[in-house]
Amino acid sequence: MSGGDISSALKCRKVVGLKQVLRALAEDGLLSVITADDADKKVLERVLPLATAKQVPVQSVPSKAELGRAAGIEVSAAVVGILK
Repeated sequence: MSGGDISSALKCRKVVGLKQVLRALAEDGLLSVITADDADKKVLERVLPLATAKQVPVQSVPSKAELGRAAGIEVSAAVVGILK
């Protein structure tokens, strides 16, 4: 996913972080999930199966730092969800 695509997707309503993304997935509230390639394996192991089960598309970016910047936060982010 290119930087421009990420930035435009993240201008929508979003949730940032594992707990918020898992909650939104469980409530069928996400259009898509964006993960960082360097995210902790345990984070990905929790998010990816649920996203697949809910048929929510998953995209990735190279780093947590890049995802955090694109999400408009001052820290890195392992996972972001785009809300419906």
